[in-house]
Amino acid sequence: MPNAKVFFDSSALMAGIISSAGAARVLLVMSENGDIDLIISDHVITETERSLTKKVPQALPDYRETLNNANIKVIRNPSMEEVHKNLHLIADKDDVPILLAAIKEKVDYLATHNRKHFLNDPKVAEGAGFKIGTPGDVLAWIRENLQNDEDSQA
Repeated sequence: MPNAKVFFDSSALMAGIISSAGAARVLLVMSENGDIDLIISDHVITETERSLTKKVPQALPDYRETLNNANIKVIRNPSMEEVHKNLHLIADKDDVPILLAAIKEKVDYLATHNRKHFLNDPKVAEGAGFKIGTPGDVLAWIRENLQNDEDSQA
């Protein structure tokens, strides 16, 4: 069975960098071990670096090390034309490049802590065609799928 494809937005990536034990960190470790395919876009890199610089500058070296070691696939941002054509996908236009990058990469899950624009609007996941949840949700879904696969092989 192929690995689950998980897209991290900047809030999930930041949580994985800052927390030593949270679900986002577990997903980063799973990516490092080759157990999942973790994907981010150039936009996520820029946004995360900006947030860390403002809020937790001491975490920048860990962030850069994680980008090098966690086996993360970095994809290009969607074009401005693609973004403008897809403004209907989510209420906040600033989140369109994130959602569109995940859609184009055909991910299984998008991990985020953004309740206002992603988690509290079920129409976003419905329109995207994949599950959107917190890193904890995504980890639970992956574990559930692994268990179901094991049960069906037994």
